[in-house]
Amino acid sequence: MSGIERRDFLIASGALLAAPFASEAQPTAKVARVGYLANFPPTAAPHLHKAFLQGLRDLGYVEGRNLVIEYRFAEGRIERFPALAAELVALKVDVLIAPPTPAAIAAKQATSTVPIVFIGASDPVTSGLITSLARPGGNVTGLSSASLTLVGKCVELLKLAVPSVTRAAALWQPGAAGERTDREMLREAEVAAGALGMRLQFVEAREPADIAKAFANIAMASAGALTVLGSVMFFNERRRLVDLAATNRLPAVYTMTEFVEAGGLMAYGQNQADLNRRAATYVDKILKGAKPADLPVEQPTKFEMVVNLKTAKALGITIPQSLLLRADEVIN
Repeated sequence: MSGIERRDFLIASGALLAAPFASEAQPTAKVARVGYLANFPPTAAPHLHKAFLQGLRDLGYVEGRNLVIEYRFAEGRIERFPALAAELVALKVDVLIAPPTPAAIAAKQATSTVPIVFIGASDPVTSGLITSLARPGGNVTGLSSASLTLVGKCVELLKLAVPSVTRAAALWQPGAAGERTDREMLREAEVAAGALGMRLQFVEAREPADIAKAFANIAMASAGALTVLGSVMFFNERRRLVDLAATNRLPAVYTMTEFVEAGGLMAYGQNQADLNRRAATYVDKILKGAKPADLPVEQPTKFEMVVNLKTAKALGITIPQSLLLRADEVIN
């Protein structure tokens, strides 16, 4: 073996011997640990949770590889959120996701250090989650749903869709958006109705078992139309609500387009799947070192209006052409 060949052989052999050690010296990629505090399991709205996971995947996070998600669900019982939030904090998660407002409030009460991201909080300033939209302060940030704006708009659309209506009902769930925000939403709805010459009857349903009684109360109030305020529980019960509205021949306006896809008459609100997908960007920034206090709360900039003409026909009403022209989608 020549000197050159012997040298090349030794270099190659050294490289082979060193390879395993170099591989072992490589740092293991950190696994992100995310806490997910919600009202209901993902099966209640699989497309929304799928959008959140897809948003994470687009940013390089995959469950079972470099991401672990610890789930806790209140199963419709808001009073369970504080204990569930405490459980997730005890697991030392890197960031806590809390879609509904009551979950975010409970999470904030459970920790002042673990970063919290809310998804679709109705009014995060009024509910006490943050100091301001631009500078949240503390350990909480996320995406707002602008429910206060939606309430008045839905009442207005109800009058435009059924100009003859003078008495309407507003179905709401106490505590769904936090006590202070609930009061503001009811006030907004009442002011909007009064400006349109309508009388608005507020009817509450705290849990699914109350829904049938709520519709009986709506019938007793002789309401000619209905608006349903935003609520995770209502979203979960959307097919039942839509069916009861049809049975009682009530034109109804909702704040989420999924109600119209289930057969409801009309909806005006944000794209919920897009909202969940964008929440992943907050998780990514926090995992990379950003502080919630420095991440402005994202406010909705685009709203969708969807009208179901099949439902309108079944109710025997004609949606004005001027309203149809404003719709982002019309279901025939």
